Amino acid sequence: MSTAEPTDLELGLLEHAHELAMNGQGLVSPNPMVGAVVVKDDTILGEGWHMGPGTDHAEVVALKSAGADAAGATVVCTLEPCSHHGRTPPCTKALIEAGIARVVIGSLDPLERDGRPGGVAILREAGIEVVVVGEEEQDACRALNHAFITHSITGLPHVTLKMATSLDGKVATETGETRWITGEEARLFVHQSRAAADAVAIGIGTAIADDPLLTVRDVEMSYRPPMRIVFDRTARLPLQSRLVESAGEIPLLVVVGPDASPERCAALAAREVGIMMAESIGHALQQLGGAEIQSVYVEGGPTLARAFLAEDAVDWVDWFVAPILIGGDGAPSALAGAGLGPLAEVPRLRDVGMFDLGEDTLITGRLHDLPR
Repeated sequence: MSTAEPTDLELGLLEHAHELAMNGQGLVSPNPMVGAVVVKDDTILGEGWHMGPGTDHAEVVALKSAGADAAGATVVCTLEPCSHHGRTPPCTKALIEAGIARVVIGSLDPLERDGRPGGVAILREAGIEVVVVGEEEQDACRALNHAFITHSITGLPHVTLKMATSLDGKVATETGETRWITGEEARLFVHQSRAAADAVAIGIGTAIADDPLLTVRDVEMSYRPPMRIVFDRTARLPLQSRLVESAGEIPLLVVVGPDASPERCAALAAREVGIMMAESIGHALQQLGGAEIQSVYVEGGPTLARAFLAEDAVDWVDWFVAPILIGGDGAPSALAGAGLGPLAEVPRLRDVGMFDLGEDTLITGRLHDLPR
């Protein structure tokens, strides 16, 4: 029997579609992660997920899996089917041609709200029953595509700030030792987060002190290597650094200020390093968003972290706390520079979560709600 509300079976299948969509993490940007299931008479006929730009969307993969049996079936999908022709034909056309009777949608696509008829309207006009799930289920599906939604509506990347500190808020010892404040499980989480992001960013202080590669290691998921970004106002990044030496293999972008040395910029560019001039962090994020960078994972250090927070440029925080005490007036704290204001006005996390990762604790939370 047809209903205007999702059935318990369909809600369960939406959770399964969510799990399917996660297979595209780290692969699909600038597209969203989407999962879809075709079901008829309580039997799953086909399922699929989007695997990357230029490949079939999840609904089409699921329909091809179901074949001719899809006629009269229900499709449960995490995101509103697209109605426009991009790198691939519209999914609404495929659903209509397959004879689908009902579509249950986990979240609405902001790209379908640009003034033309969206996927929901086109499917309904074709006589297909369309059900959009309740707010709680929508929030879960929207969270799946936080970067896509943020970028689609604001034009900016979704920014996650990651920090790792001791119990007393230090990020290094007085002698500059940083390896390792956190344990293996926390470090694996960071590498998984890198793999899922379009770009990983650090400041020039961290680049010089640690000489990192900023690559992804020990991660089983498939992914495209994220772009590496160094915020380096005066173009001080050493030409002999591991970041520069690997720029020909993995993209490296150095964000410089207007007063950066042209000679230094030219020397970096000659080694296949991208150069972006930005007057502020906000200006840099605008340019990154324009280049379809939808998510940036900022790994500090203290100066860059404070700068992002001061410009209100952080959407989400991943803060690792290790059960150690470092001490020392000369040991750097998590946030450098001036304070962020009186207690009533400082950034405060919402939707706070706490997770154990070995002996370490991960505290997560949102500073900006997902735009609508």
